[in-house]
Amino acid sequence: MITGMIAARVIAVVALSFALGAHAQVYRWLDEKGRLHAGDTPPPSARDVEKVRVAPTPTEPVEPYALQVARKNNPVTLYSTRNCPLCDRARELLKARGVPFSEKSVVTDQQVEELERVVGRNAVPSLVVGTKIQDGFADSLYEAMLDGAGYPKKGALPARKQEPAAAAQPPLGPYAPRAK
Repeated sequence: MITGMIAARVIAVVALSFALGAHAQVYRWLDEKGRLHAGDTPPPSARDVEKVRVAPTPTEPVEPYALQVARKNNPVTLYSTRNCPLCDRARELLKARGVPFSEKSVVTDQQVEELERVVGRNAVPSLVVGTKIQDGFADSLYEAMLDGAGYPKKGALPARKQEPAAAAQPPLGPYAPRAK
């Protein structure tokens, strides 16, 4: 019985030492003949050394692969404006589903022109997922677009903590009234 407990402790210590070694720093370097070397000890010379991170640190969450692919192939952009309840609902849907997105606040004439060029008309909220466009808000249509683009289903990702886009103030033109 005592022998079994000792053996279990020895196995635990060995397993722990392997686990600690899995997060060791890895170095890559070229020697003077141009040969590539890699290892967990620094090279003899610090010249041309590249440190390679083996495992992510606990402070860096790793996105699920499906999210990485969807994000790369079908980025999400929300066009919105201030004081727009439907824009708020669209933003909340994306955040609740955990979808990373960029938000463009439409305030200036230049931003309106961009919206019209991308969406085809001046309508907010408008959602662009890859090459698909939805003007106006309908949660079932937004969900279908995200599903079709390969984003993980609702509840698969944690909710995002993303603030609304900062609304750019329209520039004052030469004939705009100025505050006194």
